[in-house]
Amino acid sequence: MNDSSAQIRFERWWTRGVLLFVCLFLAYFILSEREGISRLFTYILDAAGRIPQAIADLGAYYQTLTADQLIGSLLLGGVFGALTTLLVVVPARMGVELPPLPPMAYGIGAAGSLVAILLAQPVLLAVVVAIVLTWVSGYLLSAPVRHLLTRTLLAPLKSPAALRLMAVCAGVGFLVGALGAQLLTAATQHCTYLADAPFNEKQIGQAITLFSALIALVPLWTALRSGGASLYRSTAGYFRSPILPYVLLTPTLLSLILFLYAPSIQSITLSLKLRRFPLPQEAFVCLRNYTALAEDAVYRSSFLTTLGMTAAIVAASLAFSLMVAVLASQKVRGASIYRTLLIWPFALSPIVAGAIFLGMFRDGSSGLINALIAPLGLSFSWLRDANLAPWVIVAASVWNILGFNILFYIAGLQNVPKDLLEAAQIDGADRRQRFQLITIPLLAPYTFFLLVTNVTYSFYGVYGAIDALTGGGPPLGPAGSLGGATNALIYKLYQDGFAPGAPLGLASAQAVILFVMVAALTLLQFRVIETRITYGE
Repeated sequence: MNDSSAQIRFERWWTRGVLLFVCLFLAYFILSEREGISRLFTYILDAAGRIPQAIADLGAYYQTLTADQLIGSLLLGGVFGALTTLLVVVPARMGVELPPLPPMAYGIGAAGSLVAILLAQPVLLAVVVAIVLTWVSGYLLSAPVRHLLTRTLLAPLKSPAALRLMAVCAGVGFLVGALGAQLLTAATQHCTYLADAPFNEKQIGQAITLFSALIALVPLWTALRSGGASLYRSTAGYFRSPILPYVLLTPTLLSLILFLYAPSIQSITLSLKLRRFPLPQEAFVCLRNYTALAEDAVYRSSFLTTLGMTAAIVAASLAFSLMVAVLASQKVRGASIYRTLLIWPFALSPIVAGAIFLGMFRDGSSGLINALIAPLGLSFSWLRDANLAPWVIVAASVWNILGFNILFYIAGLQNVPKDLLEAAQIDGADRRQRFQLITIPLLAPYTFFLLVTNVTYSFYGVYGAIDALTGGGPPLGPAGSLGGATNALIYKLYQDGFAPGAPLGLASAQAVILFVMVAALTLLQFRVIETRITYGE
């Protein structure tokens, strides 16, 4: 009893001490940074004060908008909203669990959509083609999908309740999709819906309209799938007041709005303008920056270079880290020491990793690698050869992120149940079979997480290594007509955005494309791979 009372008193005083420390730290931070905080609040108040004028300007803009431009965007967003809301909400509200489609079905749908776009068809038609081909191929390739479409789903759709649900979903989806389509379409000033707009700009404009509608439709789908119950779920047991969670979230939301969402919106807006850094003059050019990138041979070469380097970095880093993690998981003396040393490279910034590899792969005898192979009569120009330089970047990037991957794989290997391995060994499975049939499947959640993070790193984190090792070179193509052999998208973006006289609008368009591409790859990985992973309890 005395021990329990002492424990309670200790916890009470410990809590009070932590709260006092937090209050003192906040007071010190506010006093030391009062000038910056004052500027921040001034910025927020100025932004809030401009909201009425922005609303007035938006109303004046829509008054001058032609009927063809407005009706075209409203219909495109509305039809897309009605179709997708029916597909997403109706099965969920009817209690139907959609089976996972085969990966080949997604490939067939994507191929059909691409063919429709290449045949100069509208983007909405390409989306419909993708949906139809995906489900048709899934019906042909998967027995659960055939069972779903023939019995579980189609039969109840004839009931009056299902028909009413479909009518409500279609109507609400049309309304929200039409209004949501204006979020980004208004930023482009509906220029892609002009009669004299180039066809390629019209295609991109339709894709932007559909994506803008999707932003508004996702919250609608969440509310309709749950029947609105999640909107009114009680907070009892977590917070005494229903307002307190939102108060606690306010600093995070303000930080996201100020430092993430607002700059993102500015980048999108700037990508529609012609501007030279650092001059303030700018002119609205609609989507010409995007079409110029599509026609730029250097940008297309950088795009392919980035995809190739990303595939090599991800494959090599996951494979090598798993092998090293298996070795590091062995029970030997001093394991904690060399595990720490293995993780250490991840603590270095990419620019430092690039500097280390520069000392290893420098041309001539001053480079460590050339000095080691010189007795064999060999010498390579690692950083000036268009065929070798990308592999040096890959090696530096893999070495830099290897410790991060090893850390997670070691944790995963330690969680593999020993009884399963012992049972397999008793059944006659050798070491390779136990690793292939038991260990690797149980590491699937870790591998999926590392796959997502490594892909993101490969797109964004290679800038430091490229800048330190090759500077985007060596030249690729006749007289460098295709840019540099290591001129990845992130490096080209920085060079085009901050060099004197650089086309800042073009760089902003590259940033938007890079973000959309990484986000699409991440969503694709979650949709195709994550649904096939079983997480242990």
